[in-house]
Amino acid sequence: MNLTCVILARNEEKNIKDCISNLDFCDEILVIDDNSSDKTVERCKMSDVRCKIYKRSLNGDFASQRNFGLDKAKGKWVLFVDADERITRQLSDEMIKVTSDPTLHYNGYYIKRQDFLWDETLKYTEAGNIKLLRLAKKGAGLWKRKVHEVWEVKGKVGFLHHPIIHHSHANLSQFLEDINNLSTLHAKANYEEGKRSSLIKIIFWPQAKFIDNFFIKLGLLHGVRGFVISVLMAFHSYLAWSKLWLLQKNRSAN
Repeated sequence: MNLTCVILARNEEKNIKDCISNLDFCDEILVIDDNSSDKTVERCKMSDVRCKIYKRSLNGDFASQRNFGLDKAKGKWVLFVDADERITRQLSDEMIKVTSDPTLHYNGYYIKRQDFLWDETLKYTEAGNIKLLRLAKKGAGLWKRKVHEVWEVKGKVGFLHHPIIHHSHANLSQFLEDINNLSTLHAKANYEEGKRSSLIKIIFWPQAKFIDNFFIKLGLLHGVRGFVISVLMAFHSYLAWSKLWLLQKNRSAN
């Protein structure tokens, strides 16, 4: 078996079918479901007979969840895709080529992620220049860090030319919900890593995040959309550092 695709999912009934429909080039599809309460599992079963579903609680640890999928994968190569991401035909053809060519001596590949937000491609802000290591040989490395996890692959790593399409945050409410959830996980992970918050960090880091996204990373070229995104990224920073301060306060009180 050459290629396994692993998808992490939770309550993705609106996305999972379209995601799986683009994975016909994979020999195996694994869905690691974080106890979805909607019809995610049913949609998976209906979408592709090759789809294997494992129910496993995330428990705030994305690296552990991805490593679980990595362990279950039978393919020589493993591709990680999120439910709100789509693989284009150009990208799938490129992946077939690089994973089948014995003359290439790479253990993994970075893939550029092209974000679509509210019907527009994001070329700027931090979302406009994201490269993710998502394709690698099984056994070449493990995922690290509970939040903002990274795949630490040993050996030579290359870059694919075609992007993966990311349809993020269907609306503002979902964006805010995701920010709230991720900032909580981020605060807990930072606390466990020994990082600490302070008044200076709560005040100035969100401001720095806004300046970075809107001015340095040219979010202003997206107009109002770029301003909204930059504010939301700053708000995520504010929540993460504030929640970390609350964790410190509660732990010290106990």
